[in-house]
Amino acid sequence: MSGIYGNGIALTERVLDYLWGRQQITLNNITNNDTPGFKSQYITFEDELNKKLSEASSASRTPRRAVSEAIESSRFALHTTRSESTKLDGNNVDMDQEQVELVRTAYEYQYLLSSFNNDISRLKSAVRSF
Repeated sequence: MSGIYGNGIALTERVLDYLWGRQQITLNNITNNDTPGFKSQYITFEDELNKKLSEASSASRTPRRAVSEAIESSRFALHTTRSESTKLDGNNVDMDQEQVELVRTAYEYQYLLSSFNNDISRLKSAVRSF
C-alpha cells in the first residue's frame, strides 16, 4: 500500500509510536511523583526526524526511497530533566505540567488516528468505485 499511499502511512505509524512512548514516559513521571530523588524524563522525536528528512531531500538516491529510509531510521531519544527541585526530597516532577502533557499527548494521538482513519476511508471509497 505504500506504493499507492506514499510514505504517509509509515510516517503516521512512526509518529503514533512516538506519541505512545511519550505517554508512557509521562505516566512513569506521574507514578514516581512521590519517589525521593526521582528526576522527570521526557522524549524528543521531531528534531531527529526533521534532520533525517532534510538529509533525505538532498540525497542523490530516489527521493521516495530516501524519505522512507529516513522515516524508518528515526528514533526518539530519552532525556532526564536535571532542573532544580522545589521539593525537599529532590524529586523534580511537576504534576501540573505532567497532567497537561498527558492530555496533550492523548489529543494528538486521537487526532492522528482520526486523520489516518479518514485517509484509509477515502482510499477504500476510491477502490469501491472501480
